[in-house]
Amino acid sequence: MASSAMTKTNITTGQLALLYLKSQIISDPSHFLDESWSPAISVCHWVGVTCGSHHQRVKSLNLSNIALIGWIPREFGNLSFLVSLDLGINNFHGNLPQEMARLRRLKFIDLSVNKFRGKVPSWFGFLHHLQVLNLVNNGFTGSIPYSFFNMSTLETLNLNFNSIEGKIPKVIGSLINLTELRLRDWIGNLHNMNWLSIQANQLTGSIPFTIFNISMIEVIAYTGNILSGSLPNGLFNGLPILKGLYLSSNKLRCHIPTSLSNCSQLQVLSLSENEFDGPIHSEIGRLSNLKILYLGMNHFTGEIPREIRNLIELEILNLGFNSFSGSLDMEIFNISALRIIDLSLNNLSGSLPPNICSILPNIETLFLDSLTNLVGTIPHSITNCSKLSELELSDSKLTGLIPNSFGYLTYLQLLNLRGNNLTSDSSLSFLTFLSNRRIPNEVENLSNLLDLDLSGNNLVGSIPTSIGNLRDLQHLDLTNNKLTGFIGDHLCKLQYLGDIYLGQNQLSRSLPNCLENITSLREIYLDSNKLSSNIPSSLWNLKYLMVLDLSSSNMVGSLPPEIGNLKAAILIDLLMNQFSNGIPREIGGFQNLANPAW
Repeated sequence: MASSAMTKTNITTGQLALLYLKSQIISDPSHFLDESWSPAISVCHWVGVTCGSHHQRVKSLNLSNIALIGWIPREFGNLSFLVSLDLGINNFHGNLPQEMARLRRLKFIDLSVNKFRGKVPSWFGFLHHLQVLNLVNNGFTGSIPYSFFNMSTLETLNLNFNSIEGKIPKVIGSLINLTELRLRDWIGNLHNMNWLSIQANQLTGSIPFTIFNISMIEVIAYTGNILSGSLPNGLFNGLPILKGLYLSSNKLRCHIPTSLSNCSQLQVLSLSENEFDGPIHSEIGRLSNLKILYLGMNHFTGEIPREIRNLIELEILNLGFNSFSGSLDMEIFNISALRIIDLSLNNLSGSLPPNICSILPNIETLFLDSLTNLVGTIPHSITNCSKLSELELSDSKLTGLIPNSFGYLTYLQLLNLRGNNLTSDSSLSFLTFLSNRRIPNEVENLSNLLDLDLSGNNLVGSIPTSIGNLRDLQHLDLTNNKLTGFIGDHLCKLQYLGDIYLGQNQLSRSLPNCLENITSLREIYLDSNKLSSNIPSSLWNLKYLMVLDLSSSNMVGSLPPEIGNLKAAILIDLLMNQFSNGIPREIGGFQNLANPAW
């Protein structure tokens, strides 16, 4: 009967193989296959199918990025004339069937961004015409099969974002046509290679130094592994056209080789999140084409070399979380292209120059937080940094007033002045500036602000009502100041607010009933105030609230059964208040609550 049916409808072998594939698709939200893949229509007219011009056999299958969910059946291996296969960016599951080894004509395979699993199939090594193999972002495990050395025509191999481990066999050095490798370990005689990427796996051991003999290589990327060892000093002598070196998030140690300065074409140097130590040598100033320099989260010491000012193309500089010492000389960074600077958590000392915006004319992000020896005031000329969007000056020894000029930074998204000794007792204060209704246009200019942290200073007065104009604000932290007055309804205008930190102040009176309108609220900290009021019943309607801290705030009244509505809560602290009743039994319904306090 099957033979009769095939004769009757003239179903070809390729058509039948694709019908088997269709039968394994459990979700086709765009209905591409439902509407097109029919036995009554020639397979060459099906969506995603391309046939050869002579024999009308299925030559190419492209079903990428259409949200298919399903499995690949064994019968798929009958597409013997298939040259190109692209199933990328879907939700295919399971193992790849062994029968796919019969697709000997394949030159291009893209199975990226799916949910395939199992060990990397060794049968790929029998596809002797394969030029591109892309398996990125799946669930493949195990090591690279030895059979891969058979793919002598392979030009691109990408296994990033899987769980590949172990060592790649040295015989992979036989792949002399490989120009782009996104895997890991051993290369050998791949003289034509210009791109090596081995990122986001769990690979260990040292970097194979033979790759640094490949004179045509332009990019080396080993980010996000567990590689260890040091980089020999002469390592970079033979890489004249290297443009990108990505070694971040490993366990590499010792000094940066001075030979790195021989890579005169280098544009990106990323060595952050390792265990490098010692000083940064002046030779780094010879990398005149460098645009991005990531050296953060290491153990570098000594002074920041003044030769950095020679990097005239530099746009991003990250030296944060190290042990650099000496004076904070901002003139070193007088580079017109520089947009982002991170010098956080170092041992630098000094003050902010009054002409900081002249030195950094195009600065967008400036992180100088946790510089415990940073003193002086914030210059009022900060308003001239017109492109500034992120400013971190927290946990230092800054004094004086918060300049009102912050109100003119129209692109400002993050302002963190936490843990200084700043005050707000004159007309020049930022908080007073916000509350001055005579200049509403400047308040509106702060509409891009997402994160405002002024905690741990000496701010006085009340929370200005015009903070309610910061409609995109997501994080507000005014903890540990000397703020007085009450928490007004103006906060309820902040519809995107996720966190409110107002603890350890002298705020009084009741909480606004309208807090329930801020459906995005996840954390509320109002501890150690003088509220002396009932908890508004509307507070129990915040079903996504995870943290509620009202401890030591002189709260009164009773706790209602509605407290049990806070199903998402992981912390509720009601200690040191004056509630008149016991704990409602409904609170026993919490499943996520850890260490309750009441």
